[in-house]
Amino acid sequence: MTPLGHRLRQLREERGISLKQMAAALDVSSAYLSALEHGRRGRPTWQMLQRIIGYFNVIWDEAEELTRLAEMSDPRVTIDTAGMSPEATSFANRLARDIGKLAPDDLVALSAELTRRLK
Repeated sequence: MTPLGHRLRQLREERGISLKQMAAALDVSSAYLSALEHGRRGRPTWQMLQRIIGYFNVIWDEAEELTRLAEMSDPRVTIDTAGMSPEATSFANRLARDIGKLAPDDLVALSAELTRRLK
């Protein structure tokens, strides 16, 4: 599940909206929305994201959050390490191979450490 998909599911559940109801209102298939929530589809287009924001009638902060989450929700990330150090290439490959073995708490901790080191 992507960060955006997780948030969309939360919004639907908080409002008591079924996947089928939301799909009908957005004029898309339930299969598309399900795939979007589960990370089997890439990020939605800007237009689709605006329709989703309008559908939920969210305030500015929530709309910005959905936009930010959409930017971080490509389930098929490519890391181009051409021209970088061998360590960067090794790290990118290790991450690709092993990220699924990490617990959510570990991922949060690693993300925080990366943020700290990039300051």
